[in-house]
Amino acid sequence: METLSAVDRLLDDGSGRVPRADARRNVERLVAATRDAAAEGAEITAHDIARRAGVGVGTFYRRVGTLERLLQAVLEEIFGEILARGDQGLAEPDPWTGFREFAASYLRLRNELCDVNQAIGGVLDHERAELRDRVRRLVERAQDAGAIRADVSWTDVSFLLVGASTGPHTMGIHAGPSQWERNLAIVLDGLRTPVPTPPPGDAPRVPETRAADQRPEPGERPGVVESPAPGTR
Repeated sequence: METLSAVDRLLDDGSGRVPRADARRNVERLVAATRDAAAEGAEITAHDIARRAGVGVGTFYRRVGTLERLLQAVLEEIFGEILARGDQGLAEPDPWTGFREFAASYLRLRNELCDVNQAIGGVLDHERAELRDRVRRLVERAQDAGAIRADVSWTDVSFLLVGASTGPHTMGIHAGPSQWERNLAIVLDGLRTPVPTPPPGDAPRVPETRAADQRPEPGERPGVVESPAPGTR
């Protein structure tokens, strides 16, 4: 799938003229700064992007027009990269390897995608439909090859992949630098066949109350202490 880069989209004014080298460098810096900010989950504003790119705010508006136009171009670029990874996965001879490599690429790019999408306040419906198509085909191809368990839908997989993504902390525990990769490895292991054999029986249960531990034995009257039989003391 051939898509224009964000830089080319922003430099295309419809005239067909080749932009000056310094103009291209500035736009490249602005695009890179936007993607870096999105990957870090940082605030995305015109002033912050200009500062990160090392250009003035005037240069920002002169080169990209508006923040919304910059974000739209970056959003389309990220979507294009994700879809291209999907196509590469489908072209991989081994269906499991193709799915696994797509899953890792998707999670690497997803944080950028979500932050830019949130900042612009919209989605690209066509690209989102294309993404669903890639996930479905990758999963079903791996299932047909016997590499992914057949009792899981591709829609389940969509949620599982998102679930592997992680925030910086939970329950007072701080995520390590490779946390999402660890999460993804566990998810992929659960998806892959053969399915691990579940342990027999049920897990132990914690008693609901202390009284539950003091229920009378069969034949014993609740609340009554039986006297010992004569001669057994």
